[in-house]
Amino acid sequence: MTKMAEETRTVVVERALAHSPQKVWRALTQPHLIETWLMKNNFEPVVGHSFDLRADWGGVTCRVLEIEPQALLSYTWSGMGLESVVTWTLVPTGEGTLLRMEQSGFRPGQEQAYHGAQAGWPRFLAALEQTLDRPD
Repeated sequence: MTKMAEETRTVVVERALAHSPQKVWRALTQPHLIETWLMKNNFEPVVGHSFDLRADWGGVTCRVLEIEPQALLSYTWSGMGLESVVTWTLVPTGEGTLLRMEQSGFRPGQEQAYHGAQAGWPRFLAALEQTLDRPD
């Protein structure tokens, strides 16, 4: 008898942004900009690069999994017992960019982390929009 894979849940947040994929990409990949909307970090847009995201409450350890400039960014998100993957997808639109953030890998029993992500990512994306709205 084979054991069924443990069921996991995913948080998805999408935003239609009035900014080019290039500008959105910069905000997702430049450390000084990431800090304005997410957390302090030592991010580098290099597959395999390990980096930390740090805030007053603590932090998470991440590793870049995949990069397609102006289209896709994926990295692990590990901390406080959570092993998940965050994937950003950018789709050009006539008005700017459709940005999709997906955090996958919430296991049963990780209700606090799951609900925290459901509440936190919309706030992070609102802060990202404020960063994007600033003049270059």
